[in-house]
Amino acid sequence: MKVGFIGLGNVGAKLSGSLLRNGVDLAVHDLNDDLVAGFVGRGAKRGGSPAEMMRDCDAVITCLPSPAASDAVMQQMLPEVTEGKIWMEMSTTDEAEVKRIGAMVIERGGAAVDCPVSGGCHRADTGNISIFAGCDRPTFERILPLLTTMGRRILHTGELGSASILKVVTNYLATANLITCCEALVTCKAAGMDLNTAYEAIKISSGTSFVHETESQVILNGSRDISFTMDLVRKDIGLFQDVADRAGVPLEMNPLMISIFEDGIKRFGERELSPNIIRRLEEATGLDIRAPGFPAEMTDDEPEEPGYEVFPPGRSA
Repeated sequence: MKVGFIGLGNVGAKLSGSLLRNGVDLAVHDLNDDLVAGFVGRGAKRGGSPAEMMRDCDAVITCLPSPAASDAVMQQMLPEVTEGKIWMEMSTTDEAEVKRIGAMVIERGGAAVDCPVSGGCHRADTGNISIFAGCDRPTFERILPLLTTMGRRILHTGELGSASILKVVTNYLATANLITCCEALVTCKAAGMDLNTAYEAIKISSGTSFVHETESQVILNGSRDISFTMDLVRKDIGLFQDVADRAGVPLEMNPLMISIFEDGIKRFGERELSPNIIRRLEEATGLDIRAPGFPAEMTDDEPEEPGYEVFPPGRSA
């Protein structure tokens, strides 16, 4: 299968790198030609325009920063969608939007999948990230070899759009974890606790989480580099709010989280690293939340393993 990949940003470069590393026939496209040239130097093909990629490839993957960016690319590709073509949307996007665009792909005889990833850029780099996939089962079977090349745990979530809902749900939970970890660390410091000890206490207790064991480390290092920015957090929890609003759920936590990140963006800029939301509390208290012995960025020390499909409780292969 010839695969096109559009969007070589923080996540896209790592996912497409897994495809290239594992011998997939890969063509790439990005607005930044230096990124494209880097991949071509490693053996990928220069894909040309999005329309050319859809015409020349069996499957085209998009991994872009916003629903508007995905729509702009898809409008170029749609005239080239024919019977058997596959569009795989790996961006974090809106359920309603992926359904809207997917319907146009399907109308032309193609197949559409929303297949966002979760688990951090460091795991995307090693092919050990988790991937959700929303599509009909026959399409899922066709793309499963690609998904297991890019990720380790693959979950078929149901029909088109279902994966996008679950992705913004998980990002909502991760954001809530980040805010509470920030508050916990600042409170520990203010109360006179040693931050190394506080980190370990949280890690080995009921208070731990994936976010604490990753983002708290780069917070304490001072780099705050988790390869994710405040504008992307605001986008993701905004998408979660849209899902809840359409479903008639009167959320209380998420509107507060949106206001916290809107304030962070106003103070520090939309491209500020997302863990630096802790700076709001550092400035309010005059405290410096850093400690020795923590890494500047997260790396995945698990070896790359073949991916596999996982099944929800009560279901089996």
